[in-house]
Amino acid sequence: MQDFYKVGKTLGEGSFAVVRDVTCLKDNSQWAAKCIDKKNLSKTDEESLQVEVDIMGKLDHPCVVHLREVFDSNRTFYMILENCSGGEMFDRIVEKEKYTEHEARVAFFQIIKALEYCHQQGIVHRDLKPENLLYSDKTEDATLKVADFGLARLFTNEQSIQLMTTMCGTPGYVAPEILKNENYGSSVDIWSAAVILYILLCGYPPFYDDNNAALFRQIKSGSYDFPNEEWDAVSNEAKDLIEKMLVVSPSERLDIAAILKHPWMEKEDLQDRVLNKSLDQMKKFNARRKFKAGVMVARIAKNLQAFKK
Repeated sequence: MQDFYKVGKTLGEGSFAVVRDVTCLKDNSQWAAKCIDKKNLSKTDEESLQVEVDIMGKLDHPCVVHLREVFDSNRTFYMILENCSGGEMFDRIVEKEKYTEHEARVAFFQIIKALEYCHQQGIVHRDLKPENLLYSDKTEDATLKVADFGLARLFTNEQSIQLMTTMCGTPGYVAPEILKNENYGSSVDIWSAAVILYILLCGYPPFYDDNNAALFRQIKSGSYDFPNEEWDAVSNEAKDLIEKMLVVSPSERLDIAAILKHPWMEKEDLQDRVLNKSLDQMKKFNARRKFKAGVMVARIAKNLQAFKK
């Protein structure tokens, strides 16, 4: 990989991978290299990595992070990815001084268009969450992109969709049918998108509990509401869309075509609906989210060090 790219600063770190800024020596273009330490990968991890590469190699859409190429060495596997220098979606939002429902819709629309494309290609993401939503650059009109297809899976027909039963996803964003260990399909991504839309509009999640068992009970029963003054500023159309997406039964949940045709997607006064109280809540939520992520990475690193001794 070093023969083709100059390695720069570290952009992020995870349990098995480090993401670094790299420059292509041939054309001086900027990319991000996901550097995966192979010695800590199990056989299952290796198989999942191959699936991720195969899936990302099939994708070419403005709202999906582009995989340029891969390199494999004895110790490290490298994925050369589009460098989304604009950072995570929520990090970008909390920097704003003013936040409107229109801005929430712009972000949500790009998420839905990415999912529409993926599902048309026979791909279910299965881990849609704020950390996997990145802006292309730091400009005001930067494109929001869906990233990290590590848990994504291919399906070729309705039968193969029904055969997916693997427990996966992130607590708080995972669909109830996954928690119930039922057969599931691409509608699990719709549920996760609805959770993200809920947060975009009020600044906190619809389902929350420090105890995962209690959290999962909330999700499986679909127990949420629109409390407090943050929701007073949100349009009824937005609430209606969420109510039709956060439906426990996958067969009754809106599909992407219906979402794009929903009245909220074309409502005209959203620029005037200021959500600054929601923005204040989002700043608190984002800070908690970052803190928990930092603690988790530290725990993983500590466990790995103990394992090596």
